Amino acid sequence: MILVFGKDGQVGRELQRFKNVTAFGREQADFRNPEQCVSLIHKHKPNAVVNAVAYTNVDQAEIDEELATKINCDTPREIARACSTLGIPYVHISTDYVFDGTGNVASRPNDLPNPQNAYGRTKRCGEVAVKDSGAIFVILRTSWIISAHGTNFVKTMLKLSKSRDSIDVVADQVGGPTPAMDVAAACIEIAKQLCEKPTKIGVYHFSGFPDVSWFSFASSIFELSGRKTIVSPIKTSDYPTLAKRPLNSRLDCSLTTSTFGVTRPSWRSGISEIISDLESCNEET
Repeated sequence: MILVFGKDGQVGRELQRFKNVTAFGREQADFRNPEQCVSLIHKHKPNAVVNAVAYTNVDQAEIDEELATKINCDTPREIARACSTLGIPYVHISTDYVFDGTGNVASRPNDLPNPQNAYGRTKRCGEVAVKDSGAIFVILRTSWIISAHGTNFVKTMLKLSKSRDSIDVVADQVGGPTPAMDVAAACIEIAKQLCEKPTKIGVYHFSGFPDVSWFSFASSIFELSGRKTIVSPIKTSDYPTLAKRPLNSRLDCSLTTSTFGVTRPSWRSGISEIISDLESCNEET
């Protein structure tokens, strides 16, 4: 059995599609209470643990970094230690925001992190805590997660297109949009392989392909959904936010492929599946 934290999030919802997964949400596992989460691990004694919980409000984290640290670093530390005690694998989802986003080449897992905002700092803190826990771990950095659930760029663009004929979108931030279902599948596969070969511990990257700007991504969303909304490119400097965003979110995923056989998913296919899921659930697209 694989124990999942974060059943109501984008990745957590997708993880529940797999067999032998027991998922917990905030009601049973509040990440502001690490003892509660540790207790569940010791009670259920799973074969592996996947953490799909994170404080992801990037701008709000600038205001409430203490809470973001609790959720992104302190509780994952205790979860990892519990996994270490039981000798079970721990898969921890992280982010491209641990890098500074400079340059135009894809960041490799062993590149030096240099987070530029509170969210990135707290996620990096979590990475270090997991590494130092003694657990059999994989830290899986990903980017630009999309799905039919929660709040994400695809759903935001589809919603805006209902009331706007044109939308301005930043064109100088580039990364790999990643369908949540593919992140979930990667986590399950990695957890299974870690159970068999714990020597595969380490930091890995996983994102969708091809790398694309937010502007081009938005254009593709409207193309695939049949919307006529016009997208205009703007610079990041034209759209100020409380937290600094990385311009380069490209991730080198080659080590993940060579180690686990997990390849980068197509975000275009992901968009089509998301639109289909929204329509089947009668959600407004």
